[in-house]
Amino acid sequence: MGVATVGGVRLHYDDVAGPAGGEPVVLVMGAGGRGRAWHLHQVPALVAAGHRVITYDSRGVPPSDPGGAGLTVGDLAADLAALIEHLDAGPCRLVGTSLGAHVVEELLLSRPELATAAVLMATRGRDDRLRAAAARAEIELLDSGITLPRRYHAALQAIQNLSPHTLNDDIEVSDWLAVFEQSLSAGPGLRHQLAITPDPGRLAAYATITTPCLVLAFADDLVTPPHLVAEVAEAIPGAVHRLIDRAGHYGYLERPEEVNHQILEFFRRVPARPRARVTSP
Repeated sequence: MGVATVGGVRLHYDDVAGPAGGEPVVLVMGAGGRGRAWHLHQVPALVAAGHRVITYDSRGVPPSDPGGAGLTVGDLAADLAALIEHLDAGPCRLVGTSLGAHVVEELLLSRPELATAAVLMATRGRDDRLRAAAARAEIELLDSGITLPRRYHAALQAIQNLSPHTLNDDIEVSDWLAVFEQSLSAGPGLRHQLAITPDPGRLAAYATITTPCLVLAFADDLVTPPHLVAEVAEAIPGAVHRLIDRAGHYGYLERPEEVNHQILEFFRRVPARPRARVTSP
């Protein structure tokens, strides 16, 4: 793992080169998630396809620097752009999930020259009443200082983020519960990331995105339901929209073969651009 200081922010990252020295792909995780989660399934598939693959812990996720109060998606997009430039990885292909997809969308608007193609998973352009209430409730819980029992928190994470097809399989869900018990994370960094909510006005802005995009929805996603994902796909001109069944919010971990297939097929259809060092204006 390397450490880059960009714009005064320290970001921890991994940079894995594929055998063919292919076009770089940068993977952007959701709120509170570490970049290492991509290494279970997506990084091996992308490296095997010849790509150079970069993952990182965004601002607010240890061991990267903490995010302060008032952290915005624009701040995280600026961090991403600066990291791409620091690693001489642009223009590159981007994959983001949940908050990570929002970050990628903002980069496509502010720094389109850094992107060749983008895959946006479990994204939305606005909060409905339920999603807004759930975000407020989670922030209030963190602010209260109450620590929930690990097994309770793990069970809640499973119910919120996995498909019924996984939850109803006793063997499979046992493995997931063990993972959630060992990987729970909370703290001020997560709290500041959770406070970032989609701006409904951005759906109109997405109509100006020119980068080829694949928008993936997960059929059983309770956190970002498919109808909200569809609104983003409809807003982005020419976006390819796919629905993956038997998958919840963590569909990239539940259905990795299908998710990887969609990513790689989309990347194959989008030609690479000649690479040159891109500098900030």
